Amino acid sequence: MTSPEELQAIRARIDELDAKIQALISERAECALEVARAKRAAGETTDFYRPEREAEVLRNVVNRNKGPLKDEEVARLFREIMSVCLALQEPLKIAFLGPEGTFTEAAAVKHFGHSIRTVPMMAIDEVFREVEAGTAHYGVVPVENSTEGVVNHTLDMLVHSPLKICGEVELRIHQHLMSAADDIRKITQVHSHQQSLAQCREWLDANLPHAERVPVSSNAEAALNAKQEAGVAAIAGEMAAEKYGLRILARNIEDQPDNTTRFLVVGRQLVGRSGSDKTSLLVSTHNRPGALYQLLEPLARHGISMTRIESRPARRGMLWDYIFFVDIEGHVQDETVDKALKELEANALLLKVLGSYPNAIL
Repeated sequence: MTSPEELQAIRARIDELDAKIQALISERAECALEVARAKRAAGETTDFYRPEREAEVLRNVVNRNKGPLKDEEVARLFREIMSVCLALQEPLKIAFLGPEGTFTEAAAVKHFGHSIRTVPMMAIDEVFREVEAGTAHYGVVPVENSTEGVVNHTLDMLVHSPLKICGEVELRIHQHLMSAADDIRKITQVHSHQQSLAQCREWLDANLPHAERVPVSSNAEAALNAKQEAGVAAIAGEMAAEKYGLRILARNIEDQPDNTTRFLVVGRQLVGRSGSDKTSLLVSTHNRPGALYQLLEPLARHGISMTRIESRPARRGMLWDYIFFVDIEGHVQDETVDKALKELEANALLLKVLGSYPNAIL
């Protein structure tokens, strides 16, 4: 058993370490201000946030971690330090698919930290327009869910938008039952987005079989309804419970515990190499036997791994004409990727590089 004297010594050591940590954070913030002053002196006033540099820093943080904190927790701590230091240079304005309290807002905060200004938009195309107009620095939109599939509206926007993909966020989706009520037995209705209701069907059947299930436009709307209406519970994320002051009556009620949604960060600039990157492409080819194989063959020949392919109607030309969204490992500035894409372009009706960006970190 630790004696009172030993406990006091440990606490004194913690106080000493806290003072050192605080001093180092302040020193880091001063360095960030020096970077901002140097960039402004060089005429660079719009490029304070560098996705590739942040990804490199976070990967180094994870590689250095020896515990006892988990990699995810250490990365989150350093992301917040970088977020507050960047805000000293220029606070980022991030548009996201709203309303407030959605998983998309949680993804934006996970990627950029809390020291940002988030702007909820009511549709995916509005997020794109906000960034295209320069009203927001970046936008965050969902692109696919591990159980529900792709978000077609996001893919359709990428076809015509001049924006580039600057990053990706993978967010584990934990659904919670929340309400202003203090007892689950008082719940007569459960409100949520249709996808969330589907993702929690088994739990609802077992625990609230008699409660009416009411689909609404978003989980945030469901949380607002739960706050205002007696007997109503919402299925939503923890951020919604915090924003709307609700009690969480049951946690992690999703039927699939590994349910994950991937989000894209879109912006106006190209992103440099970080050392662990992904490139997203939009391609189309002639509708003939073997055309897709011949189109993508240069990727295999140059040893480039294709991690995802998705087809969408081209909405132009002949019926059943398709375009393909392809993710590959590597960056367009990599020599092998550059060679493969030049060969691919020679055989394609259309090739559009949607962006090269760092792989999601934790």
